[in-house]
Amino acid sequence: MQYYSTKRQTSPVSFGEAVLKGLPEDNGLFMPERFPQLTRAFVRALPQLSFEDAALGFAQTLLGEDLPANVLHDIVRKTLGFDAPVVWLTSQTGVLELFHGPTLAFKDFGARFMAQTMSYLLPKEDKPLHILVATSGDTGSAVAHGFLGIPHITVAVLYPKGKVSPFQERQFATLGQNITAIEIDGTFDDCQSLVKQAFLDKELNQHLRLSSANSINISRLIPQAFYYVYAYGQAVRKHGNKPVYFVVPSGNFGNLTAGVFAQQMGLPVAGFIAATNANDVVPAYLQTGKYLPRPSVATISNAMDVGNPSNFARLADLFPSWEQMRKQLYGYAFSDEATRAAMREIKHQYNYIIDPHGAVGYLAWKQFQREHAPADAIGIVLETAHPVKFGEVVAETLGEAPAVPERLQHLLHMPKLSVPLPKDFAAFKAFLMQHYPC
Repeated sequence: MQYYSTKRQTSPVSFGEAVLKGLPEDNGLFMPERFPQLTRAFVRALPQLSFEDAALGFAQTLLGEDLPANVLHDIVRKTLGFDAPVVWLTSQTGVLELFHGPTLAFKDFGARFMAQTMSYLLPKEDKPLHILVATSGDTGSAVAHGFLGIPHITVAVLYPKGKVSPFQERQFATLGQNITAIEIDGTFDDCQSLVKQAFLDKELNQHLRLSSANSINISRLIPQAFYYVYAYGQAVRKHGNKPVYFVVPSGNFGNLTAGVFAQQMGLPVAGFIAATNANDVVPAYLQTGKYLPRPSVATISNAMDVGNPSNFARLADLFPSWEQMRKQLYGYAFSDEATRAAMREIKHQYNYIIDPHGAVGYLAWKQFQREHAPADAIGIVLETAHPVKFGEVVAETLGEAPAVPERLQHLLHMPKLSVPLPKDFAAFKAFLMQHYPC
């Protein structure tokens, strides 16, 4: 299958080219030229399928023309070494736990899939691949661990100084080897801008072979659809065929876009609810029809602190008009105070500790239930990270700190290895040229 740019100013490329390039030359985002349809038999069988079988069925439908069956099976198997269970708070409210991977965040799925796919696609005789990734929290650790030790691939993780949690920082800024952490004196949007400028700089691209591991890379986004397919099967198995809505805490909007991919391929999802904090550019667009990006503001749900979501370009491509988008997407935004109140409510009513991002999702689902949901609708809130990744916020809010899983406790005592840089592209370019010689 061919993959085209959302800006449509370059020629379509193969899946392999799209993955290794990361971004088209016109600075758009790669999209599949069509969405092959899941068979009715596969959808009916979902309640009985394991996570691996559900993911493999989806992957074969979308990528079967691009990767050999045995290779795809091996990539999916290596990606899914952990579960993604739906925990039911009530008969209509589920929490999809996406934090059972090695770095306790949903981005483990995409990062591991991408690392295995790139390792297969990269010709070993070519010069090394240098991955640039901007993070507001979880992406950096997931990508760093996914690519750690993979031959012929290096990773530079850019993150905003003082704007990720200490635990998150320790997960990617202590590894060394083929992972370099770069601490930018600015915001996440500044980090993302530096990455985009690097891809558009001709001299830099002649010197280095660059690619991206943010959700702008199509191979990071596609495997995030796996858990929508699996969660839908869990909902049907538990509650029968009722309208299922996915509630997605959203920053760069890659996670929600992956769900829409699955819907476009025939997963019978009733709709999606985008849940944001004060960075409410997309909910505001859904209300007004005006897309007005702006600098991000800091909140306690910092992984969603994005003022100009990259994947909005893909959503705009999937839904060519505002009216069409509003038929499938609903958007809500909530304050830090409301988020903390929801965390306390969930702990008190259900004895469940949820992280601030999941709490924003819970609030969005409750509001959607009041305003739009059919009486029998089921909402599945994506819990995108383990509460320990935001332990300080959880402790301040609930009066108790979540325990650090034993397998990750050693990170708390490892020295930070990050490189400080200003939010200046010339300085960033000079560092890359010196740090990664031809």
